[in-house]
Amino acid sequence: MVDLIYDRLSDARFMTTLFTAIAVIATIYTIAMPFISGDGLDRRMKTLAVERGQIRAREREKLARGEKVNLRPTPKAFMQNIVEKLDLKKWVGEEEAKIKLVQAGYRGQGPQVTFLFFRMVVPIAMFLFAVFYLFVLVPINQPPMVKLGICIGAAFLGMKAPQLFLKNVITRRQQSIRRAFPDALDLLLICVESGMSIDAAFKRVSQEVGSQSVPLAEELTLTTAELSYLQDRRQAFENLAIRTGIDGVKAVCTALIQAERYGTPLAQALRVLAQEIRDQRMSEAEKKAAALPPKLTVPMILFFLPVLFIVIMGPAAIRVMELK
Repeated sequence: MVDLIYDRLSDARFMTTLFTAIAVIATIYTIAMPFISGDGLDRRMKTLAVERGQIRAREREKLARGEKVNLRPTPKAFMQNIVEKLDLKKWVGEEEAKIKLVQAGYRGQGPQVTFLFFRMVVPIAMFLFAVFYLFVLVPINQPPMVKLGICIGAAFLGMKAPQLFLKNVITRRQQSIRRAFPDALDLLLICVESGMSIDAAFKRVSQEVGSQSVPLAEELTLTTAELSYLQDRRQAFENLAIRTGIDGVKAVCTALIQAERYGTPLAQALRVLAQEIRDQRMSEAEKKAAALPPKLTVPMILFFLPVLFIVIMGPAAIRVMELK
């Protein structure tokens, strides 16, 4: 069995076929996922309600037994020990990692410790795997320095892999918020003009916008909670701007802070910002539409023109071959 696995891993044709199959499956999954995935908001809310009931029952049992109750989820013990012993929070950059994790939707100490742990473990694992693959499984006819350079490159990719994953999550989350934010801002304007306070307006908008963007509903709900218990309401709006990292949300938060401090009319400012954000989204759509012709040039040259030449010149070539 071990010899069979070794032979398969050392077969270049098999590895090429395997990676090609994985790439094809990933492409099909990426294209088909938007069509087969439905609205998971109701499912998530039901799961959250069930989980909340289970947590409540479990914590009541702990209280009945006299055990200490911890409401915050704690990270894995071995991960936390490694992070603390190696002082990764100092060398990796704690504040920057914390902001990126919050923008990706990961809150608390557990995701932070996990991210720092994997930033240390993944490069080492990639380096060891590259060394094992190049020097043991598939001995390549290359100088040792070239193999060592490939191993160092694999370690570098492993070091960047957690950051790329986090960046991808942040990008997708910001896209969801950016698409739903103009509609949420219009709803917020309607609520403010109808006489509702900003706290009640945020709560109402978070309930209505959940079907369009779950991350935006989460951020607005969290801002509503912060407005109710923070002494400085300005800090709640600043936290919302930091958690989203979007310019439009930052502008709205600035307007809300100025309205809280100086008593400026909030409805007029929100109306102007809503129009600006919609104009900005329209300009971004026009920019993407204008960028399509240059992007389509290479696919046309590689895929359309050869087929067109074959269709046009194929019959003539067949006739010439028959005449010979």
